Amino acid sequence: MEHQPRTGFLRVPGARLYHEVRGSGTPLLIIPTGNGDAAPFAPLADRLARRHTVITYDRRGFSRSTLEGPVQDDRRIGEDVEDIRALLDHLSSGPAHVFGSSSGAIIALALVERYPEGLRTAVSHEPPLASVMADSRRWLGFYRDLHATYQRSGVEEARRMFRTAMGMTTSTRAPAHTEQSPERLAEMLDRLRRNQLFWFEHEVIPYPAHRPDLDVLRSVSDRLVLAGGADSREHFPYRPNLVLAERLGLDITHFSGGHVGYVTHPDEFAAELGGLLRAREH
Repeated sequence: MEHQPRTGFLRVPGARLYHEVRGSGTPLLIIPTGNGDAAPFAPLADRLARRHTVITYDRRGFSRSTLEGPVQDDRRIGEDVEDIRALLDHLSSGPAHVFGSSSGAIIALALVERYPEGLRTAVSHEPPLASVMADSRRWLGFYRDLHATYQRSGVEEARRMFRTAMGMTTSTRAPAHTEQSPERLAEMLDRLRRNQLFWFEHEVIPYPAHRPDLDVLRSVSDRLVLAGGADSREHFPYRPNLVLAERLGLDITHFSGGHVGYVTHPDEFAAELGGLLRAREH
């Protein structure tokens, strides 16, 4: 089922973005999570490429998307949005669907705020927006403590702390029939290990603290889908969308699996996401 992607690089202000394109049809851009890498979405992209031109990419500063200037943490979400605009202008014609999970879901919300005319649908899957929670002080404090643990004890200890708090205590491996070759898997895992450093240094505090403009989101809510994992309703990443759904007058759409259901359940997830996008097109 694997589609051989068309790969390339796009130079944007301050960075050079690696991207992959699969299939044909209505464009769908997938925004990476806090690991920043396109590869974990490859099985999902392969399945969705039957009906869509699927664009995946490495976010700036992660993996193969190299920076050409200093990192300014307070500008990164805006730069992520502008990167997507540049990719869509370069690789698609007409309005596109976008899907983002975790940090990518936060970016999807910022994108639909700032660029609604370029979008058909923005699917925001479990954005960890501590800022919107009634107990925001607790969760913003957790992310500060997580960063302090990383600085004091290193990546592995902080990673365990993070996965426990997010409810990711069971296996998040992809099913065997979607696994990459040993060589490609080793390359991806090496990139992800390096990406963890960038995430802890530049993302773990500012992204959960981002405050979406609810008035603007309410005005473009017809383009927005709030989504969550069917198996993660008791975990923190699911809860910010409950708040957004109430404030924006939207429902939550459920996809198979938990916070990384696109990895653990790619067949079901692709069918559900593809069905949602087809229904919205009609």
